[in-house]
Amino acid sequence: MTAPATAIGTFVWHEQVSSAPKQAQGFYTQLFGWGVEMFEPGEMEYAMISSGGQVHGGFGSAQEGAPPPHWLGHVRVESLEETIEQAKAAGGRLAAGPFDLGQVGRTAIIADPQGAFVSAYQPAGDAPAPAGVFVWDELGTTDADAAERFYGAVFGWTAVDMGPEYGGYRIFQRGDTRVGGMMALADASIPPRWQPYVAVEDADETAARARKLAASVLLEPMDVPDVGRIAVLRDPQGAPFGVIAAQTPA
Repeated sequence: MTAPATAIGTFVWHEQVSSAPKQAQGFYTQLFGWGVEMFEPGEMEYAMISSGGQVHGGFGSAQEGAPPPHWLGHVRVESLEETIEQAKAAGGRLAAGPFDLGQVGRTAIIADPQGAFVSAYQPAGDAPAPAGVFVWDELGTTDADAAERFYGAVFGWTAVDMGPEYGGYRIFQRGDTRVGGMMALADASIPPRWQPYVAVEDADETAARARKLAASVLLEPMDVPDVGRIAVLRDPQGAPFGVIAAQTPA
């Protein structure tokens, strides 16, 4: 787990959002072997992803006007109100919320200037952030320079360009902590978006199993130097996500 003090400005929760969360739950539990824990605040019922004795995310119901099925990453912040105002000042907009989650905390969905959605989350307590399932978050954007400025202003991130050998891929950091990555979209028809990566033992086997479960493969399994083997998939509902099999030390 990640200590509360160091979790500020990092992704601490991931949620698949669609009009049919039970269908999504069925796909992902079969693909990854996740368990499910039900959270029932009041009359609401929310299925949470359980693995390794921790909860890591959940399956949310899309509200009216929401984008197509997608994964929404939640970034922990100290002040939700200040974060919303910083996002607006930096050219973003408040897409939904703020939402009061009772004993859990408060959240709001922000759209960056290019149209990618991210959630700002202010927890009610100091519970540590889960770790080990969602191991990376990646932004695909139409304007990397503008996105770097926006996320720097909103979350205090800096970005490191990995150089031409990585196609201009940039790493977002908060202090010395790596938060996620960013790449420029080569295809203008792909909308800007954040997508998470899930740790797996075998990227090729996971991609093959996903196909059998009616998912599609957007990026065939490939090796990334100093990272491991990755693949990008799209679940049966249309939400993109990635998988990473970590590189085995020599």
